[in-house]
Amino acid sequence: MSDNTLTKIKINELKPGMYVHHIDEQSGKVQIKSKGRVTSQAIVDSLKKRGVKTLTIDESKNFTAEGEISSLENNDAASNSTLEQSAVAKKEGEERVSFNKELLRAERLHKRGKAIQKQLLNAVKKGLPFDDKIPREFSQNLVSSIDRNPDALICLTKIREKDDYLLEHSLNVAILLANFGRYLEMSDQEVEDLAYAGFLHDIGKIKIPDSILHKPGRLDEMEMNVMKDHVYYGVKVLEEMSIASHLVQAVSEHHERLDGYGYPNGAREEEISQAGRMLAIADMYDALTADRCYKAGMPSQKALQILLSDTPHKLDAKLVHLFIKCMGIYPVGSLVKLDNERLAMVVEQTDSATAPKVKVFYSLRGNHFLEPKDIDLNASSVTAKIEKPVLASDYNINFNSFFEKSISI
Repeated sequence: MSDNTLTKIKINELKPGMYVHHIDEQSGKVQIKSKGRVTSQAIVDSLKKRGVKTLTIDESKNFTAEGEISSLENNDAASNSTLEQSAVAKKEGEERVSFNKELLRAERLHKRGKAIQKQLLNAVKKGLPFDDKIPREFSQNLVSSIDRNPDALICLTKIREKDDYLLEHSLNVAILLANFGRYLEMSDQEVEDLAYAGFLHDIGKIKIPDSILHKPGRLDEMEMNVMKDHVYYGVKVLEEMSIASHLVQAVSEHHERLDGYGYPNGAREEEISQAGRMLAIADMYDALTADRCYKAGMPSQKALQILLSDTPHKLDAKLVHLFIKCMGIYPVGSLVKLDNERLAMVVEQTDSATAPKVKVFYSLRGNHFLEPKDIDLNASSVTAKIEKPVLASDYNINFNSFFEKSISI
């Protein structure tokens, strides 16, 4: 590459078909480091929204843009994206590792996330300042784990403690969004932003009275109105922390619905950002599958069906379909009953949506735990098949305890 091919331009001069070599000047706290091909006007608009003012292009890498190409305009976009590899690549030095190798590292990260979430909520509750670099750096580490092996952290979203819902929920949503963003082949910065927004999205709930926040049953109308204020409180806190405006917007939209019947602003259709739509999906999915003090979480498959039933009037239909593809029919971490009277945990997706890799751990015939064994249900030599999705509570199994003692070792 010759320096003669590098040209510094203003953001208003950037057009699809150009190759961004690096960002020269931008406003705001979120620094964009990605480089790559500008395949659509949407990418130009995104850079403008993020405060990019001037940038350097490499004219030797200019190309012909084939119209508006978006990962949300084609259900197969995850495999057919035209984004340049350098713009969506994993962080430098992050190599794919096995599920078992990443799991221990992911467990430490998961525990760290809960601790940071607790510190953050306590600070907000007491009206104390909090260094936003801590949750921001954590979000970056979370994305790095997803890059090494997404299944490890996704699996941990299924290991829950009923009394830690508020801590675990925001952490899990951050994990789901990081995984979803990678599936859509978003840039490093966009994926980190999604994870960060997910990690902060329910911060306002600490301002809600415990009698309402932890009520063991359905809220009445007045209580629900108080609960809805958590979005207002969260936005206020994030603005006081000087969090980037596009992240605050995403957090403000996680209960908005496309038909205008969401809250707090009753935003409709295009008034809701893509990040806000994605956050709404991940938030609802995790809430439906979570164990609460007053109810057991539902199987992932049922939760995904509910998401589908809320399209297109409430949730974005294209994004929901992509989220389901991203998670799989049997999401990692979910439990299944095999037709040989064994229980297993899904640990990895395969080419077959109905035959993932699983870790068998329980015999229903003998009603006892087994030494965990990995099985690829898609392998020609394996005859066992999934009979149905199940919950550990269906069989009075303390799966969390067994997971910590055996499977995660």
